[in-house]
Amino acid sequence: MQVRYPRTVRARRRAVQALMAAAVVALAPATWMHTAAAGKLRTTADVPARDVAVVFGAGLWKGRPTPYLAHRLDTAAELYRTGKVKVLLVTGDNSRTSYDEPSAMRAYLAARGVPDGKVVSDYAGFDTWDSCVRARKVFGVDRAVLVTQDFHIKRAVALCERAGVASYGVGVAEPHDTTWYYGTTRELFAAGKAALDAAVRPDPRFLGPRETGVGEALAGGAPTAPASPGATP
Repeated sequence: MQVRYPRTVRARRRAVQALMAAAVVALAPATWMHTAAAGKLRTTADVPARDVAVVFGAGLWKGRPTPYLAHRLDTAAELYRTGKVKVLLVTGDNSRTSYDEPSAMRAYLAARGVPDGKVVSDYAGFDTWDSCVRARKVFGVDRAVLVTQDFHIKRAVALCERAGVASYGVGVAEPHDTTWYYGTTRELFAAGKAALDAAVRPDPRFLGPRETGVGEALAGGAPTAPASPGATP
């Protein structure tokens, strides 16, 4: 197939302008994401204290947290031990009974000394937007520390801010291996969906009734077990 290039100066100028416009449009979601998260990223040492940390799911391997998810949970456990947060809201996928991220996350935290009564499970955190909306609308969280990998933290902060959760983000650093490069590349494409979610503000895939677990955990009681979508036929 023969490629035809613009022959006139005017045509070439228009082609360059079209390419520049396309680049601006393509980069706009990422620019919005970085702007929304500006000034909101912290370390475990300097993040302001909040009642709740939201820990996003990152997959299971043979029923146990993947290394990336384990690192998120280790960071969340450190925040709890140092008094930066009082309750951990673990949010992940339990759309089928054979796959239960929140329960695996909860078990991992318990094995590392976090009291079960200080962990609340969100079984319908199917993506970042759903987790943020449910944190606000279902669990009543309006301020939180978010915990995820460094390449994902800007999107998490931007979306949770848009969902009504005033957020600081702690990004977990990882070696720049194949998984890290995959995650970083994926963020470039995920930024478009994030910008669309922020603009349209759709309801999550599963909203469900209001849950009292976070409030009960903060008050010192054992949180009521929330409904699990995976247990629903």
